[in-house]
Amino acid sequence: MTAWTAIAVTAVGCYLVKLLGLLVPAGALERPLVRRLAALLPVALLAALTAQQTFADGQHLVLDARGAGLAAAALSLVLRAPFLVVVAAAVVVTAGVRALG
Repeated sequence: MTAWTAIAVTAVGCYLVKLLGLLVPAGALERPLVRRLAALLPVALLAALTAQQTFADGQHLVLDARGAGLAAAALSLVLRAPFLVVVAAAVVVTAGVRALG
C-alpha cells in the first residue's frame, strides 16, 4: 500500500464518519440521556488523553516529572487560579523536577 492509497482510504473513512453523523435522526439527539452524555464525553476524553500522556511511555507506566506538573496544575485548579497560572505552575514544577534530576 502506498502512502497515497493510505491517504485516500483515510479521507474516505473520515467523510463516511461525518456522513454517518448527519444521518442520525434529530429525535435521537434530543433525548436527555444523549444530551448528558454529549456534554460529558469531551471531559472524559480529555481526562483520558491527559492521563495517557502523563503516565504512559509506550506500554509502560511511568511516574516522572510530568506527574508532578499535573499535580501542580490540579492544585492550582483547586485553588481556583486563572488558566494561565495553572499552565505556568505545571510548566515550572515540571521543569524544576527535571532540573533536580
